[in-house]
Amino acid sequence: MISEGWCVVLELIVISTLNGVLFGMLLFLMASGLTVIFSMLGVLNFAHASFYMLGAFFGFQISRWVGFWPALFIAPLLAGALGAAVERFGLRRVHRNGHVAELLFTFGLAFAIEEIVQIIWGKSPVDFRIPASLDFPAFRIFSTNYPAYKMFMLLVSIAIFVGLLVVLKKSRVGLIVQAALTHPHMVGHLGHNVGRIFMLVFGVGTALAAVAGVIAGPALVTQSNMAALLGPILFVVVVVGGLGSLPGAFVASLLIGLVQTFAVSMNGSLAGAFGPLGPDYAQTWLSDIWGVTVAQVAPIMPYVLLVLILIFRPMGLLGTRET
Repeated sequence: MISEGWCVVLELIVISTLNGVLFGMLLFLMASGLTVIFSMLGVLNFAHASFYMLGAFFGFQISRWVGFWPALFIAPLLAGALGAAVERFGLRRVHRNGHVAELLFTFGLAFAIEEIVQIIWGKSPVDFRIPASLDFPAFRIFSTNYPAYKMFMLLVSIAIFVGLLVVLKKSRVGLIVQAALTHPHMVGHLGHNVGRIFMLVFGVGTALAAVAGVIAGPALVTQSNMAALLGPILFVVVVVGGLGSLPGAFVASLLIGLVQTFAVSMNGSLAGAFGPLGPDYAQTWLSDIWGVTVAQVAPIMPYVLLVLILIFRPMGLLGTRET
């Protein structure tokens, strides 16, 4: 029989793996849209995480009117339409002035969206609840009940990833989009409206971020600073995976999700592994570092990974262009 200690370790590994894959897939939902947008327009959209936040708030508001399930479809459509309008009437006009103007435009847009959200819904978290139909444990692992809603989040993320992969690699639409990424003039000569393709891809990218917001909102905290909390790590995913690489974004999302989730669940430290320092070091900075746990440094691990990637492999894990 398995001892109680091994049961605890096994439970920790299974739960952390599930949570890490779930967090990674949510990151990929947002990073995939950002990656495609960068590949096509050559600009990192600083407002991309704001559409994740809009998806959460749109989902919250619509769910109060007509329920969660209609909100799951309507909110991303609204956010995608807003994203398409931003590209058509804003970013496309700014594009002629260069990349600095584009970055400043999206940077300002992120602050504008946050302020608008605060005006409408306030600064306090809203009561975005898990739907009653999914508010039950899906299964039990040793002493832990794993929520059905988290499994729903994971399945939706995987389904969208597979669908996105099939559309981009197997469908005629995907072939046109991929051709427009690398040979826009040729695609235009073949009779396709390249500007419309750019607009639709930008809208789909923001809609993917909004889907992540709708499904993550009830499980996480839906508040006006959620974009600022998640935005930096989103760019870590894109750079670590490789700018413009969709497979790279997928690998980096899972890697960062698993690393951060496992780190948060670990309370080990150098002091626990090797014992406390001697009295000569009791009041020094080294003593403080010696007692820091893995869970305490978990938030900075993705950024440490980012620094290492930029030093040793600037093009990212699966990227082809240097950052």
